[in-house]
Amino acid sequence: MKLVVAGGSGFLGAPLVRRFIARGDDVTVLSRDPSKIKSGRGVQWDGKTAGAWTSEIDACDVVVNLAGENVGAGRWTAQRKKRSISSRVDSTNAIVNALVNAPRKKRTLFNASAVGYYGISRDTPVDESASKGSGFLADLVEQWETAAKRAEGVARVVIGRFGVVLAADGGALAKMIVPFRFGVGCPVGDGQQWLSWVDRDDLLTAIQWAADGDDVRGIYNITAPEPVRNREFAKTLGRVLHRPAVMPAPAFALRLVFGEMADEVLLGGQRAVPKRTQAAGFVFDHPTLESSLRHIVSD
Repeated sequence: MKLVVAGGSGFLGAPLVRRFIARGDDVTVLSRDPSKIKSGRGVQWDGKTAGAWTSEIDACDVVVNLAGENVGAGRWTAQRKKRSISSRVDSTNAIVNALVNAPRKKRTLFNASAVGYYGISRDTPVDESASKGSGFLADLVEQWETAAKRAEGVARVVIGRFGVVLAADGGALAKMIVPFRFGVGCPVGDGQQWLSWVDRDDLLTAIQWAADGDDVRGIYNITAPEPVRNREFAKTLGRVLHRPAVMPAPAFALRLVFGEMADEVLLGGQRAVPKRTQAAGFVFDHPTLESSLRHIVSD
């Protein structure tokens, strides 16, 4: 199978490309700096405009779009918000335009998305049928998914709404694990907010499952079937690392440092469940948080 991966050099993309190559697939990675691509064949693109890279789209079987700036990297200034939106919507529009302009055959587009679509949910579980919530993340995701859906006439479109992805070498867990190792890890705020999470290995397997499955189409929550409250996450991580997790990080301090981002990303959250994903036959290797964390820490 021939694949094109956008965002193929990052926390998710790099190990995904290695997985596809290991099973014998031909993988092209779209990159602003192809010289930095270590796995797969790097091809230049700017994430916005058409170019020579569009011939790769025409020739491929599957496009995996993981491009997008990290929304949790810092305080949400107007400029950061603008970049968060444009890095996702512009890249998705560019890929969809390439698919639409060269409908040589039916292809598959797997487009990343996020459970931020559901807004903040304190207690009610939300599955793929739930309506859009409110807030910056919900609005961002709506624009992102709308751009991807334009390809439905020329491709099998699969949209994966990711939870917080757990792995030791990056993402949220890599930041959390350091204070826990020093015995100063803690819950965030009141610790009652829900955390929808997924082991990175399960997420990568889900993308492969979506790429291979002709009957897989539409929106799927790519989150473990057992979301946890933030306090339970802290306790479980502390237990796995044999470290305490007692004193909470006060909400006011987080708001002071991170502003609006603190309310939506750190103090908010979603109790998202992968109802449609599991109904379609996908099986999580790490369905519980303790299973995932012990697997990650032991690697």
